[in-house]
Amino acid sequence: MTVDPNLYITLSVSGLAGVAMVTAAGLSGWRGWLALKRQELAEHRASGVQAEPAMPSAASRIEIADLKERIRKLEAIAAGVDL
Repeated sequence: MTVDPNLYITLSVSGLAGVAMVTAAGLSGWRGWLALKRQELAEHRASGVQAEPAMPSAASRIEIADLKERIRKLEAIAAGVDL
């Protein structure tokens, strides 16, 4: 059985072309995703609003501690423990 050498060349070129197309599509998607993230960052910077304060205020910490204590009491009540 003889195999035409042109078959191997054709299959190789076809495979290479397929890999190139998949790579080009992936690269295009990656660039689009990066452009979207850059746009989101630019909008966030333009708004000037911080997502989270760097350090919580004393009032916030007191309120969080109070909420934690309430949760502990409610869990104790649910468990049937006498306070």
